[in-house]
Amino acid sequence: MRYEEKAKLTAVKALIPLAILVASPALLTAGAPIRRRYLRYVYRDEAPQILDKEQGWVSAHYFVISHPLLEWLCRPTETLARLVERRR
Repeated sequence: MRYEEKAKLTAVKALIPLAILVASPALLTAGAPIRRRYLRYVYRDEAPQILDKEQGWVSAHYFVISHPLLEWLCRPTETLARLVERRR
């Protein structure tokens, strides 16, 4: 999306929390692996940049990654994964 497309940006910003809430049961039970896999997908080598200021372009992935609700819902399983890794 282009920065100039204010309506699209507003719609995406409004729908992302709704999508995260719909996915919240899965994120609460398996959030750490889902989030890691998603970040690997977004930041893979052949992927387009999620934020390109020179071109005036922003991806919806940028809003998903930077949303605090996603981080908050994934925190319990990330904490549990760290505890399991420490015990090994």
